[in-house]
Amino acid sequence: MPPRPRFDRRAPVRELPNINERIKYPQLRVVDSDGKQLGVIDRLQALEIASQRELDLVLVSEKANPPVCRIMDYGKYKFEQEKKAKEARKKSHQTEVKEVKMRYKIDKHDYDVRIGQATKFLKSGDKVKCTVIFRGREIQHSNLAETLLLKMANDLEEQSEVQQKPKREGRNMIMFLSPRKTPLIKKDSE
Repeated sequence: MPPRPRFDRRAPVRELPNINERIKYPQLRVVDSDGKQLGVIDRLQALEIASQRELDLVLVSEKANPPVCRIMDYGKYKFEQEKKAKEARKKSHQTEVKEVKMRYKIDKHDYDVRIGQATKFLKSGDKVKCTVIFRGREIQHSNLAETLLLKMANDLEEQSEVQQKPKREGRNMIMFLSPRKTPLIKKDSE
C-alpha cells in the first residue's frame, strides 16, 4: 500500500510589508507624517529622517515613478487598519431568508404572532418567506391561502414590499417579502 500523502503543516508564509530596510529602491518620493511632501530623496537619507523622528518609512505606492513612501508609526497604522476592517465586518449584515409557516385556517392570535415574527425579521434586515401548508384535501382551498398571504402582505406593507406574489409550490403556497428600503408614505383619504 502506498504511503498516505502528508500535508504541509507549516504556517503559510506571509508577505512582509515594505518598511524601513526592506525598501530596495534607491530614490523615493517621501511624504511626511503630516502629509507634507519632502520631495524625491535618497533611500538612506529617508531612513535617517524616519529614525530621527522615531517613526517608520513605509512604502505606500510601488507603481509610481519614483515609488512613494510615507513616514509614519507603522504599528499604529496597522492597528488602525485592523480596527477599520473589524468595524466593517461588524456592520456588514448577511441577508438571510427567514420563514414563517402557518395553515390557511389560522386563528387570530396565531396570525398576530406570525405578523410579529415577520416584523422582527424584516426590521433586522432579513427577507421573509411566508408559507401556507396544506394537508390532505385542504389543497382544494388554495384561494383561501392566497387571500391569507395577500392579507399578510397588506398588514406588513409599512415594513416590507412583496418580492414574489403568492404561488403554489407542491403542497404549499409561498410568498416572499423583503424589507422596505424607504418608508412607505400613506396617502390621506379625504
